[in-house]
Amino acid sequence: MPLTQEQKQEIIKKYSKSDKDVGSVTVQIALLTERIRGLMEHFDKHKKDHHSRRGLIKMVSKRRKLLKYLRRRDFKSYQTLINELKIRG
Repeated sequence: MPLTQEQKQEIIKKYSKSDKDVGSVTVQIALLTERIRGLMEHFDKHKKDHHSRRGLIKMVSKRRKLLKYLRRRDFKSYQTLINELKIRG
């Protein structure tokens, strides 16, 4: 389930640091989280879609690496992002 352009713009506006910021770590993590949640709904209906499941695993892995980077660089923003997105607990 791809995100619509409006959904992406809303997420970017919420998690970006400035108007031109579209590629920061926090924005990337937020976009990946929304895509992962969309795929989880897809797998509730289509349990045997293993090709898409591979893409989901790659997205989760990328998000985990970005979260690890953010935790190393800026622990305070890492904690706030985790709480806002309601991941890890």
